[in-house]
Amino acid sequence: MRPVLARWIASFVPSPVAVKWPERLRSGLGALLGIAFTGGSMLLLLGPSANIPLLVAPMGASAVLLFAVPASPLAQPWSIIGGNLVSATVGVACATLIADPIDAAALAIAIAICAMFALRCVHPPSGAVALTAVLGGPSIHSLGFRFVLEPIALQSFALLTAAIVFHALTGHRYPHAAGQNAAKAQAAGHPPANPGFTRADLDAVLARRDELLDIDPADLESVVNEAQMRAYVRTFDELTCADIMSHPVASIFATTTAATASDLLSRRAVKALPVVDTTQRVIGIVTRADLMQYGSGGALSALFRLPARWLANDDEATRTAGALMTTDVCTISAATPITELVPIFANFGHHHIPVLDGQERLVGMITQADVIAGLYRQTQQQSRQAA
Repeated sequence: MRPVLARWIASFVPSPVAVKWPERLRSGLGALLGIAFTGGSMLLLLGPSANIPLLVAPMGASAVLLFAVPASPLAQPWSIIGGNLVSATVGVACATLIADPIDAAALAIAIAICAMFALRCVHPPSGAVALTAVLGGPSIHSLGFRFVLEPIALQSFALLTAAIVFHALTGHRYPHAAGQNAAKAQAAGHPPANPGFTRADLDAVLARRDELLDIDPADLESVVNEAQMRAYVRTFDELTCADIMSHPVASIFATTTAATASDLLSRRAVKALPVVDTTQRVIGIVTRADLMQYGSGGALSALFRLPARWLANDDEATRTAGALMTTDVCTISAATPITELVPIFANFGHHHIPVLDGQERLVGMITQADVIAGLYRQTQQQSRQAA
């Protein structure tokens, strides 16, 4: 009995909050400005002597959603506007037709929830709007159905306007575009992380649940796909550059002539040659594009290069790789997991990366084709092991 009780009490402990402190402070600042703007707008529109509340308590709860969890389906524009208006209407109707305030309040909440579900505008603070219409006292009751427009509609639109402007100025997407990354990937023709997992599967699972999850299904799909991709990539952490690199690798010295380098590129059917010193440390790289600037490019291009070669006293027989090479070379350790290669190839435009051993000496070369071949071999091996 005690372990069961202990587990039940432990379930009350809140989960860690993953939101970073800058985002928490940003949410607080947004709520401050949003409520101030809403109250100030009401003061300007109605004046200080108005018998209408300049701020109603449910707006504080709406501010929590709009500024602290703007990605929630419960915090979207139609949720706050539709939810508050329908709940205010239901609350005023119940207060008018039912004399007992407890009965009126209970029925108002029940009908408001059903109406919000039917209109797809569930907004938790709207329940407080319905209660305010019933229990707000003589000043609220005297407004009748005017309460729906003043103050509820005015304050809801003012708070929503403040949220839209604030999120735009602070670089946040609002209204929230659910599953934007997943949609972009699908539009670009990228397959999902797990071909066996589809949106239809997710919708079927959600349909079997008996509760509303406070997350858009498209966002949930995106999160699951990203988690699957991360898990998939983690399976390749043990595969290193040494496992997929091409070796031994053809290399040249800085004193190697351009003609010799060009001939070596052709014979080895490669597109780049590392330039090393006498200790096999990489000091540069020469590609076919570098050699093409001085090599064969047709009679017309050769004719245009003659004056420059003559002025520079450039003799094709003595031109060296050291004069043509790129000295800013991206290199990588042989012990590096190949998962770190993907962003290098994808984001920085590299096509050939020299691989170094623990003493910084050249031991191999990696191309994009090597990465693809290595991933394919690893996938095939995992499939055989699973079978």
